[in-house]
Amino acid sequence: MASTARTPKQQAHELLKQLPDNVTWDEVVYELAVRRSIERGLADADAGRLTDVTDIRREFGLAE
Repeated sequence: MASTARTPKQQAHELLKQLPDNVTWDEVVYELAVRRSIERGLADADAGRLTDVTDIRREFGLAE
C-alpha cells in the first residue's frame, strides 16, 4: 500500500505555487516558518501537550 503522506519538499512546493510571482525571499521564509509553527502546534495538541489557559493566566499573575 502506497503512502499518501506528502514530504516536506512536496508541501513546500505546493505552498510556493500558491504565492504570487512577485513574492520576496522574506515572504517565502515567513510563509514556511508560519506553516512549520502551525504544524508543530497541531502535533503538540494531538499528543496532548496542552496547557489550560487558566494555568497560564495564574502563572503570569493575570486576573480572570
